[in-house]
Amino acid sequence: MTTKRDLIFLILAGVFVSNAILAEIIGGKLIQVGPYLMSVGVILWPVVFLSTDIVNEYFGKSGVRRLTFLTVSLIVYAFVVLYLAMWTKAARVSPVTDEQFTAVFGQSLWIIVGSIAAFLVSQFVDVSVFWFFRNKTGTGYLWIRTTGSTAVSQLVDTFVIIGIAFYLPGKLSLNDYLKVALVNYSYKLIIAVALTPVIYAFHSAIDRYLGKSASDKLIHDAEKKD
Repeated sequence: MTTKRDLIFLILAGVFVSNAILAEIIGGKLIQVGPYLMSVGVILWPVVFLSTDIVNEYFGKSGVRRLTFLTVSLIVYAFVVLYLAMWTKAARVSPVTDEQFTAVFGQSLWIIVGSIAAFLVSQFVDVSVFWFFRNKTGTGYLWIRTTGSTAVSQLVDTFVIIGIAFYLPGKLSLNDYLKVALVNYSYKLIIAVALTPVIYAFHSAIDRYLGKSASDKLIHDAEKKD
């Protein structure tokens, strides 16, 4: 029988995994925001941050590790499927030609390659920073550990993935790469701060759903997990 605790983890896992994979697939498209360039995939990453912080809070390091390895496995699966799809010849009547398909999803492959390394490193950095602040502040000051962990981990993630996805294959010059990476990181950091009330709202909703005593026990148990 699925418990309330299991249901919360399943919902968070679904949000985490689906948004991470979608961000990889659509990330090859650059958009103009005023004078700035940014990857359209970056729009979804704040949702991933939010779910990571909530999983960290209630399910500890082990919960984030499980979701991280699951997501990386599914990203690799997506990579294999896209690669095979690109090498499968389109039918003569196909509305999407091989060239069009490769132009879109071929860039996604570079993003996926960079993302696997960046995602793994940034998630473990996120966990370490989150629990550094958690150990210093206890269960109070939720905003410090959520914003602090995002600020550090996404600095690593953004510059690594943009570098591998756009700079190394020659899609961007060094100057443009630094500009795009800085804009992407700034966006993530601003949204992370803006989402602080949302994180508190989710925290409160989970507390009400589980009951205060069960919620406190789950948070307390999260501290004991490796």
